[in-house]
Amino acid sequence: MPTVFALGCHPDDIEFGMSGTLLLLRQQGWNLHYMNIANGSLGTEDFSREEIIRIRTEEARKAAESIGAVFHSPLVDDYNVCFEKNTLAKVASAVRQAAPDILLLQSLPDYMEDHQNAARLGIAAAFCRGMPNMPVDPPFPITNKDVVLYHAQPHGNRDMLRRIVHAGMYVNISGVLKQKRTMLAHHESQKNWLDSSQGMDSYLISMEETARETGKLSGRYEYAEGWRRHYHIGFSRTETDLLFETLKNNAFINEEYEINCR
Repeated sequence: MPTVFALGCHPDDIEFGMSGTLLLLRQQGWNLHYMNIANGSLGTEDFSREEIIRIRTEEARKAAESIGAVFHSPLVDDYNVCFEKNTLAKVASAVRQAAPDILLLQSLPDYMEDHQNAARLGIAAAFCRGMPNMPVDPPFPITNKDVVLYHAQPHGNRDMLRRIVHAGMYVNISGVLKQKRTMLAHHESQKNWLDSSQGMDSYLISMEETARETGKLSGRYEYAEGWRRHYHIGFSRTETDLLFETLKNNAFINEEYEINCR
């Protein structure tokens, strides 16, 4: 069976921007892999570092298990997601172990550096998947399997300069929104933290509002997730849009975006 690897930054990032697409791929029989690079160490006003890491790792594990995904443990503290060789070696090992056909990543332009660096680490890890002289931690054999990379919408559908970001492909997640909400609800520790620190008012409603806004950007769907396909050189021998080919009954290509890619 084909495999998709969702690589996020913090516990709950996958749920916010990627989980609807994961659920639709599961319906198509795909194997799912799930990994957050950061452990959520700063996402609290109530717990010690050790306590919140334990809590948030368990919440993420339960979220992954709820959709049948293979869970990969986080690697570093929040705001220690840096593009450097030790973290890259660990992410690269996870990518080799999963050997995905599709790698789902966060947006390169986003409102915070941790998200951007998580995307950069995923790109580099996939690029190095077949390089025997690239040290990975723990050691794992190379894979030369083609992989197609996709970037999710930035948080709030805007880049760091407030500009709206339009997707190259929109996926209709209206039919799996309830499951997406249930998956996000596993991250219970974050509700009070985000309410007080970022003024998000309601954790689950905020996710739904973002999905609704993405659906509005699509011009077709009530709730959607958006994706931009990474350039294929270094990742697949031919240019292919595997995510759209798999989900074409629940997705469409934004032709205006594609025209700008030609």
